[in-house]
Amino acid sequence: MSNEIKMSVSSMTRTKDSKAVYVMFSDNEKSAEFSLPGCSLVNNKGFSDEEIAQLKDYVSNEQDYIYSLAKQINPMKAFMEG
Repeated sequence: MSNEIKMSVSSMTRTKDSKAVYVMFSDNEKSAEFSLPGCSLVNNKGFSDEEIAQLKDYVSNEQDYIYSLAKQINPMKAFMEG
């Protein structure tokens, strides 16, 4: 796995009666997306099983940090500035 992996975090989203945050990792042409809570793999394009296990461990271990990032995102502000 490259040292150039980028991580993107969504704002807190609401689905039915629950809240979710999505975490996307990308490395050149590879990408993987996880959802919290649950650290569920939503999508994988190109990462090996070993790499996915490492990314899942990261998401699991850094949930508090990821949630704090998601809470700082203002989707309307980002939309208006884009």
